[in-house]
Amino acid sequence: MKIEVNEVSMVYPSGKHALQSISLQMECPNLIGILGPNGAGKTTLMKLLIAGLIPTSGKILLDGKALLSQEKRLKSQLGYLPQSFGLYDELTVWQFIDYMAALKGIQEKAAIDNVLERVSMADQRKVRLRSLSGGQRQRVGIAQALLGNPRLLILDEPTNGLDPEGIKEIRVLIQKLNQERKITVLISSHILGELSKLATRYGIIHNGQLIEEFTEEELRERCKSGIVINVHKDDVEKCTAILREELKTTNFKIGVDGVIHLYDFVEQTGMVNQVLAKNDIIVNSISADESDLEDYFLKVIGGRK
Repeated sequence: MKIEVNEVSMVYPSGKHALQSISLQMECPNLIGILGPNGAGKTTLMKLLIAGLIPTSGKILLDGKALLSQEKRLKSQLGYLPQSFGLYDELTVWQFIDYMAALKGIQEKAAIDNVLERVSMADQRKVRLRSLSGGQRQRVGIAQALLGNPRLLILDEPTNGLDPEGIKEIRVLIQKLNQERKITVLISSHILGELSKLATRYGIIHNGQLIEEFTEEELRERCKSGIVINVHKDDVEKCTAILREELKTTNFKIGVDGVIHLYDFVEQTGMVNQVLAKNDIIVNSISADESDLEDYFLKVIGGRK
């Protein structure tokens, strides 16, 4: 299954532009993270994907065909957990999933046991929902989304409000569903640090626009810790030769205006400076660059109004 979002915009009756010409592709199986601050348009995108909203312009395609023309087919392959998901606290876990199955037209009781097994909640099937922890409640939410054996699972802020233990529970479950069941999972979050432990592809949405897409490998490359060396642009070639010959490394990248990003010797800035000085390289500045994933996110959206 392949879902394509082509130049999709969404304008609400109030005149608010929730999404502006967004394009992205999702193929099975994959684990996709949609990142953005609150109000960026993440939830609107997810509602468009489940056909809960109709785009103002643009198209959403499923295997090359318009989504709205095959809404039933998509829903049979899609599971959705909204950010705000209410549970009927007086029901037991099994009763709630049975109720959700009935709403989806699923009559086989074995399907209920199956999804509870998949989210490791079978032993709690007789427990009332009001007695569950935050992480367990989210697992029940994911269980109802798994009814019907979807190939695409859409989770809107699934770890929001959970404690560290609950976050880890949900992360492990999502990875298991993706790796063992080959389910594509689309996750929205405003916390890059958490998404970075899950996703294999990323998109950053800000003010309704998709401003950047990248893979897991590209993200790691962009966020690598290292040393930033600033020399005169005429000395760049000589400096890199010294890095290769004396420090025996090619793990660096040449930037603009004489800036070299060295990804080795992160805790040996002084030693690197001494080696360059010994070889008559005038270093304008040298410093450790320890930007983390959250720093990268803030850099990307920084200055965008």
